[in-house]
Amino acid sequence: MEWDGRTLGLVGGVLLLLATATTIVRILNRRAADGGGLNTAVLQTLSLRVRAWWLLCTVLAAAFLIHPIATIVLFGFISFWALREFITLTPTRPGDHRALFWVFFLCTPLQFVLVGFRRYELYSVVIPVYAFLLIPARIALSGDYKRFLERTAKIQVGLLICVYCFSFAPALLTLQLPHGSSPTRLLFFFVLMVQLSDALQYAWAQLPSKHVIVPTVNPSRTWEGLLGGTASVSLIGAILWWATPFSPWMAAIMSMVIALMGFGGAMTMSAIKRDRGVKDYGTLVEGHGGVLDRIDSICFAAPVFYHITVLLFPAAIRL
Repeated sequence: MEWDGRTLGLVGGVLLLLATATTIVRILNRRAADGGGLNTAVLQTLSLRVRAWWLLCTVLAAAFLIHPIATIVLFGFISFWALREFITLTPTRPGDHRALFWVFFLCTPLQFVLVGFRRYELYSVVIPVYAFLLIPARIALSGDYKRFLERTAKIQVGLLICVYCFSFAPALLTLQLPHGSSPTRLLFFFVLMVQLSDALQYAWAQLPSKHVIVPTVNPSRTWEGLLGGTASVSLIGAILWWATPFSPWMAAIMSMVIALMGFGGAMTMSAIKRDRGVKDYGTLVEGHGGVLDRIDSICFAAPVFYHITVLLFPAAIRL
């Protein structure tokens, strides 16, 4: 894949930002160790998150550098693992196992294969139509009717969120953008805005005056965090408009949409975790819990960001 100056500048800027954040966190940790009166729990959380962001950004940048197909394959593996985490937390019965086999080893890889072949007319309907018909029919054929609707719905929700919605992130690479814009840069911009939105909402939520939005679902999500984080990421998006095919004000609006949809995704997945009585979906990524804990915002923001982009540039889809 050829990287132009803007793409290299964007990726290099992100790595520089991470290096700066790492330095700041280390300085704050030293001050806390010397009795500086800083909140050690917050600093530990920030330290773990910065470490995890280093891993996520470098892996993503490496996949970009190799080839667009490598990026799609990477997203496919992440999606498979996230679906595994989701299904692990949702009790299944023996009658569900064959349906799950088709979900994991047919529907999931097929979705990303179709994305790689740029078959929008297929990957936009295969899961929400054909897979959603296959799952209840296969479970019914097992003869196990106990909690049938509940079991079917759980599998369908997992497939919808972890695979279908998430696949629209790498699908950005298949768009034909105007004005010489790079799909690689657009995808990196999208992922960056999602991560910054989560980080800034967390930072703004540390204000002394807190108004929790839904205490029973996620006590760390506050109105201060949502409004402050959304405004901040919108400003950053406007500054980075050159990395997108959008104008500055449109880049700000798209960043705001990403922040709001990401917040909706985080709250939805938090509600599922509360229902299942767990703190995280897994422990694969230190400082972030499981893979699904890290991509919940991406899952909800990706299809909306993708379709608004296509709405603005109808010729972007290669049919």
